[in-house]
Amino acid sequence: MTAKNSLKRLTLLALPLAAVAASTAHADEWAPTRSIEYIAPANPGGGWDTLVRTTARVIQEEGLAERNFAAINVPGGGGAVAWAQIARDSGNPHKLFAASPPIILVPLAGTSRYDHSDFTPIARLITDYSIVLVSADSDYESLTDLVEAIRDNPGLSVGGGSAPGSMDHIAMAGMASAAGLNASDINYVPFSGGGEAMTNLMGGHVEAVITGAGEASGQLEEGSDIRAIGVSAPERMGGVLADVPTYQEQGIDYTFDIWRGVMGAPDMPAEAVAYYEDLFAQMLETDGWASARDQLGWIDAYQGSEEFGAFLDEQKEQFSEVLSELGLRGE
Repeated sequence: MTAKNSLKRLTLLALPLAAVAASTAHADEWAPTRSIEYIAPANPGGGWDTLVRTTARVIQEEGLAERNFAAINVPGGGGAVAWAQIARDSGNPHKLFAASPPIILVPLAGTSRYDHSDFTPIARLITDYSIVLVSADSDYESLTDLVEAIRDNPGLSVGGGSAPGSMDHIAMAGMASAAGLNASDINYVPFSGGGEAMTNLMGGHVEAVITGAGEASGQLEEGSDIRAIGVSAPERMGGVLADVPTYQEQGIDYTFDIWRGVMGAPDMPAEAVAYYEDLFAQMLETDGWASARDQLGWIDAYQGSEEFGAFLDEQKEQFSEVLSELGLRGE
């Protein structure tokens, strides 16, 4: 066989292989075929709800997806009710939900049979910090005032938008421990989301509330019925929170960050994960997102699926130690 004929034969053999490769690449391309169920595992008004509605709006306004992201609230159990529903929908590429530390903390406390490892990590998006709020006419002018009041009267109630042993409770208990109190000195009152917690604060049903700084920022405009007395960030934040002193400024050596991201149903197909990873990465680069992020006081902290999954595993180890130290670890 001549060199020319050999080359021709190799070329002909390569054609079917190229066709297979092209077909495989086409098969790997995926896009939603119907609206995406985008679940906030709590009532409207809290951090999960804010993340879901904000990201859904930006994706729509920026024209990043052809299908609608339908915000759905599924409250109960600090997220456990929603997680149980989502866990039963294995492999569904059209179901996403907002996630933050409770996806790790609630199961560790023994109040959910499902944890982060039962779901598909999509992307971590932002981080936020805890903030302590009191009513505008409260006698507590600073975080140290509140700490001293709790020291004298451990029965004082502090509300939060997550279940006992979950994010807000741990954030408050950790701060109290750093301030020299016992974790058990915190009379924590759980509500179904930060919005409900703030409603009860304004109604005088609790002395203070701990919640996410981002979700509280919209409530802290001039003339507000609530006032912030401390934020768990390592340094002061911007916008309407610029005048809120950090815990460390008030002599309490403690910080606590609240990451937020998106997860999917169990065993979501890899091509769907790749689609959503790319979608959210694109969203973070838009002007619409920058405007919303700055207004809410969020900080970009993107991680793709694989990195986010490893981060969640690390968080579980850290939170497990903290819960054990505070006597809040479930059996």
